[in-house]
Amino acid sequence: MDETGEEIGLRPPAPRSMELSAMFDGSEVIAEARRLARSFLNEVQGVYGLRVSERALSVVELIVSELFTNTRKYAPGPCRITLRVHDGCVEVSIWDSNPNPPAILPADPLRIGQHGLEIVVAASRSFHIRPEHAGKRITASIALDDDPDPDLASRRH
Repeated sequence: MDETGEEIGLRPPAPRSMELSAMFDGSEVIAEARRLARSFLNEVQGVYGLRVSERALSVVELIVSELFTNTRKYAPGPCRITLRVHDGCVEVSIWDSNPNPPAILPADPLRIGQHGLEIVVAASRSFHIRPEHAGKRITASIALDDDPDPDLASRRH
């Protein structure tokens, strides 16, 4: 305890759900969206002490990058990215103004490009597309402690 009687080194209890939303006007670079995601997850880990694996950080950045790229390509204009942590997962949601759902093409190892949604679906615990009043929302969920071998991950540092 310090001189005020407060416990030293204790973190605030993690709320049941943590969320961050940011609106993008269409002029931002993809790296800004990835930085937002990494910063949010670093805060979740640093402030609340929730474990966020390196793999989860990388997968979230990849998913943000792929979904943000699709938004820029097929729905120019504003979009909103929402990151929400609950039940040991982080949900990455991107809303855009284009009401048309994206086409998830069948796997084709000979196709060059257009594999972004295949990657997102494969890397996510869950994936869904929901029509909105104006546009659509695409959401992918990733486990925060998603490391195939936690001992190996801790040796990397």
